[in-house]
Amino acid sequence: MSDGFEHLGTSARTLAKLSGETRMLVLGSVWAAVGVAWLMLLWTAASLPPTTTGPGGWMVDALPFPEAGGLVAAFAQLCLSPETAAGSVPRAAALVLMWFLMAVATMLPSAAPMIRTYCEIADTASAAGKRVVHPWVLVAGYLTVWLAGAIAFAALTIAVQAATPEDPRLAGWVGAAALALAGGWQFSSMKDACLTKCRAPFSTLFGRWSNRAGGVFRLGMEQGLWCLGCCWALMLVMFAVGIMNIFWMALIGLFAIVEKTGNGRVIGRIAGTILLVWAATLLVIST
Repeated sequence: MSDGFEHLGTSARTLAKLSGETRMLVLGSVWAAVGVAWLMLLWTAASLPPTTTGPGGWMVDALPFPEAGGLVAAFAQLCLSPETAAGSVPRAAALVLMWFLMAVATMLPSAAPMIRTYCEIADTASAAGKRVVHPWVLVAGYLTVWLAGAIAFAALTIAVQAATPEDPRLAGWVGAAALALAGGWQFSSMKDACLTKCRAPFSTLFGRWSNRAGGVFRLGMEQGLWCLGCCWALMLVMFAVGIMNIFWMALIGLFAIVEKTGNGRVIGRIAGTILLVWAATLLVIST
């Protein structure tokens, strides 16, 4: 054998070969991060009563998670209890972490094709003897945008919870407004423009290729902005169904993947229509 791994066993030899496959390692790490984010969100939701997590909370309650305590329980309470350390730095940090975990769990999977495309271009450039930047720099740029989005969503959460304390009618109006904004965005030209960029990352990655870390980081941020432009309004749905609603997190993540890997506008228009009808219904009920 010419690979230098002949002295290893079968499993070790396979692992050693994979260590040279940047694409496999990066995508594997991405999916591992997604898995960790989902586990943390599920464990946090499982520590809360089903009535506080929104529709579908009973499904999480049925999962065999160990009883949460310590930091996990404190994290859950900080996220959902406005009266607990309201306006404090720990509460704000917990909400930022929650929204960022949600972004990693629901949006990072839809970015996997973009990351794979970068890896393929980088492999080709490397084979030609050109200098390339590690794909994790691209991923870091992408996640930086979603971290900024998480900060914005955390601030919005604090504002909404402060404005609707124990008032179901106001909460209904806020939920209806969130659904209407999410539904309307599905029909906007800006949504279509962002979605086009997300569906075809090759032209951006290849056309603006850089062999410098700063340039690749900016490329990742640009792709993150397109992704945020596609999905920020969908994330508002969580204000109508419950910000720790695991069922709707999964649904939004699945929809993002289907929408970004599709070619037409039909599914987006259908989703927008459903959200608008839902918003109108919720507004009537809350009036």
